[in-house]
Amino acid sequence: MRDQPLTEIVAAMDLALPGKRGVRVAPSTIVQARERLGDDPVRWLFERTAPTWAHASARRLAWRGLALYGADGTTLRVPDSEENRAHFGSQKGRWDGISGYPLARMVTLMALRSHLLVGAEFGPLEIDEGRYAAGLWKHLPEQSVTLLDRGFLNAKTLLGIERMGGQRHWLTRAKIVSRWKRLKRIAPGDELVEMTVSDGARAKDPTLPEKWPMRAIKYRRRGFQPQTLLTSLVDAKRYPAAEIIALYHERWEIELGYNEVKRVMLRREETTRSKSPRGVAQELWGLALAYNLVRLEAEQVARELRLPPTRISFSAALALVETALRTWSLENAGKTPERLRKLRADISHFVLPERRERSYPRAVKIKMSNYPRKRPALK
Repeated sequence: MRDQPLTEIVAAMDLALPGKRGVRVAPSTIVQARERLGDDPVRWLFERTAPTWAHASARRLAWRGLALYGADGTTLRVPDSEENRAHFGSQKGRWDGISGYPLARMVTLMALRSHLLVGAEFGPLEIDEGRYAAGLWKHLPEQSVTLLDRGFLNAKTLLGIERMGGQRHWLTRAKIVSRWKRLKRIAPGDELVEMTVSDGARAKDPTLPEKWPMRAIKYRRRGFQPQTLLTSLVDAKRYPAAEIIALYHERWEIELGYNEVKRVMLRREETTRSKSPRGVAQELWGLALAYNLVRLEAEQVARELRLPPTRISFSAALALVETALRTWSLENAGKTPERLRKLRADISHFVLPERRERSYPRAVKIKMSNYPRKRPALK
C-alpha cells in the first residue's frame, strides 16, 4: 500500500488506539507512534520467522539431498536527507559530483527455489558485501549448498562456510584472474584442483591454510564465453558435473527476487520513503517481512498445485494479499480460516508458464533524458 499515505491506511483498516475503536486517529499521532516503534520490533519479527519458513522450504525443495540457498548483494536508493547522506553515503561516479541519492547496501540469504528470505544485512554503502554476508553464514544449516557470485570468491568467505562442518557446501564461478594447480583429472573439463591462499589473506586471518582444495568444472553455453565453476562438491559420483552446471544457473533466482521487491513492491519508485536512517531500517525490515509473507502464501498454493513456487505470479499474489488486508478488517475475525482458503484459491488462478531459454541484450529503445544531472557537489 505504498501509494497511499499512512493516515489513509490506518483509517481504511479501522486501526485505532486501545480503547478508542471507531475514533479517527490524528495524523500526527500516527507519525509519532511509528517513530516510537523504530526498527527493532520489525527486525525481531523478521528474524524470528524468516529462518523457520525459509529452511523448511529449502529442505522440501532440496537438490540431491542438499538444501539450496543463494546469497548476493544489491543497493537501494534512500531519500536525500542530510541524515541519510551522512549515514549511508553516496556513490562516486565518472561525472563531476556524487550519486543523486544516498545508497544503502543490502545482502540477503535466500532459499532459491521459493524465494523465501532466510536473513538480511544492510547499512552504509562503503561497507563491503563480504562483511554484510559474514553475518548471514550463521543461518546456513547442515547438508546445504550456497550459490554465490564470483565477487564472493575468496578464502575467508568460502573456507569460512566449509569449516562450519556438517556438509555445508558452496558453488561459484571462477574469476578471469583465478589460478590453480590440477591435482586429479576426473573427466574431460572436470578436475580436482588446489588454489594457493594469498599471503595477504593469511596475514589477516592466520587460521587460513596455505593450500585450498576444490573442484573445477569447465563448460560453455552456446553464444557465451567458456566458464569455470569452482565448488566444494568434490564427490563426482554423488554430484555429477552436468547437474552442477545446471544448478549454478539457479543463482539468478536471487536477482529475480530483488526485481520483485524493487519493481513490484516498490513500484519502481526512485527511493524508499523514510528520511532518517532509523526510519529506513524500519522500512527495509518491513519490506523483507512483507515479501516473505507473500512468498509464503505463494509456496502454499504451489504445494497444493504440485508446482514449483516460482510458477506462482508474485505480482498477482501481492495484489490479492493487499486487497484482502484492505477488506478483512471490516469483517468478523472468526471468518479468517475461510478467507485464507479463498485467498489461496484466488492466487492459484495465476500460474506462470514454464521458464523458457531466452536472451535479453543490454539495450534500450529510448535513451535517457538530455537534461543535465542534478548532483550534490563534492565537499
